Amino acid sequence: MIDDFLTYLRCELNYSPHTVDAYRRDLTGWRDDTTSGGRYAFDPASVTLLDLREWIFSLSKRGSSPRTVRRKVQALRAFYRWMMRSRGLQANPAAELTLPKLEKPLPVFVRPEETESVLNEEVDMTDFEQVRDRLIVDMLYTTGMRCSELTGLTDAGVDLARGELKVHGKRNKDRLIPFGKELADMIRHYQTLRNNTAGRSELFFVRSDGRPLYRKLVYNVVHRALQPTTALRRSPHVLRHSFATDMLNDGADINAVRRLLGHESLSTTQIYTHITYRELQQNYQQAHPRALKKGG
Repeated sequence: MIDDFLTYLRCELNYSPHTVDAYRRDLTGWRDDTTSGGRYAFDPASVTLLDLREWIFSLSKRGSSPRTVRRKVQALRAFYRWMMRSRGLQANPAAELTLPKLEKPLPVFVRPEETESVLNEEVDMTDFEQVRDRLIVDMLYTTGMRCSELTGLTDAGVDLARGELKVHGKRNKDRLIPFGKELADMIRHYQTLRNNTAGRSELFFVRSDGRPLYRKLVYNVVHRALQPTTALRRSPHVLRHSFATDMLNDGADINAVRRLLGHESLSTTQIYTHITYRELQQNYQQAHPRALKKGG
């Protein structure tokens, strides 16, 4: 039954493989807990609100974070909504589960001068992996694309003449991201090295033996590159945050940034305006005579 639901998410709602995998982990974990590892039959139609509340309570006792519990509740709600539509279930027992409240930390980003320093580090332009790794960092920051969009980028999706990348984003939606001459020159050089080292490929980014990149490899590349910076986290998504923050700080229209990031809702993009406002506040507190704390 869970497999049928996951097929529905993947084929009818066009959820990304990453999202479907998250639903799979949450729902199979719930199934294993409710059946004591398979000792009892799995019958979601007989589950009550009280059963679900007891399970959520057990997760908290085992140390699950509010964010994790919240995600699992949302998976249960979606699963039971599907059962009502496709299996004739009369009520959704997960509908009345309370979602734990979350703090809303601002996204971590790298300061522009630190990003510039990272991208100005010398690399051996004859070494395929060094050039590829620099381009990974440069492209993530310059375009704001997601890690999954970068690893899925095809050679055909890179248009040097137009200065555009065609990326395949969430919900199977494609979008175009413009880029400038500096990135174009780096792309052109990388493609030459790649074709000589790994051979021509349908995917844009590959390993030296021609195999595709994987998420952990990209994470390691970015983590290494951002090691000299003061960022609290050093992941591909931090470069996406940095792209959005720097664009808004330099006067870009928020709707334009929303489209470049591939956000469905403007409210998702607005989190970055809070970052820019926080920076403004800090600058004011540090510089304005009336804001400075005076000694006693």
